[in-house]
Amino acid sequence: MQFPPELVSEWIDTNSRVLDLGCGDGSLLTQLTEARQIRGYGLEIDPDRIATCVSKDLNVIEQNLDKGLDNFADNSFDTVFMTQTLQAVHYPDKIIDEMLRIGRQCIVSFPNFGHWRCRWYLGTHGRMPVSKYLPYTWYNTPNIHFCTIRDFEKLCGQKDINILNRVILNQQNKPSPLGSLWPNLLGATAIYRISRS
Repeated sequence: MQFPPELVSEWIDTNSRVLDLGCGDGSLLTQLTEARQIRGYGLEIDPDRIATCVSKDLNVIEQNLDKGLDNFADNSFDTVFMTQTLQAVHYPDKIIDEMLRIGRQCIVSFPNFGHWRCRWYLGTHGRMPVSKYLPYTWYNTPNIHFCTIRDFEKLCGQKDINILNRVILNQQNKPSPLGSLWPNLLGATAIYRISRS
């Protein structure tokens, strides 16, 4: 589930260079190009999504994120995005390091597997949750690392990563005041803006 770009557009400088990792159909790049006149680039592995990006005149490269980002120099971008992809890569900690190497700031969003509905479903059904929000069964999910908000913040602390901003969304994909009070329990999705210390 993609978050509304207006939630983070103020974090993006006008005319800045932006890289979207796992850019999908290019919706985020398109909207940020219109709103902030960015110079956007995307990485995607799915050929159909790449074709959609090309049809929108977006700059997109076919690349597997698990192979790293060695083809980009240090500080190549002002902002590097990874939306709803962190939990699907093999080495999330390494991709975050790479993002912070090539980008001045990074914006990461991910589903919070500590959300109360996930906990309740697992506790009452004894099975991994399946819902509109998490529509996959355990054996065909692209999600291979189930991360909570607390897990992510602990990782940032261990790696001396600055958390510049955090937005907690509810299941309707809107900022959640209660989720801000109890993010790990009530936040369905988290969006972080991070940088190196």
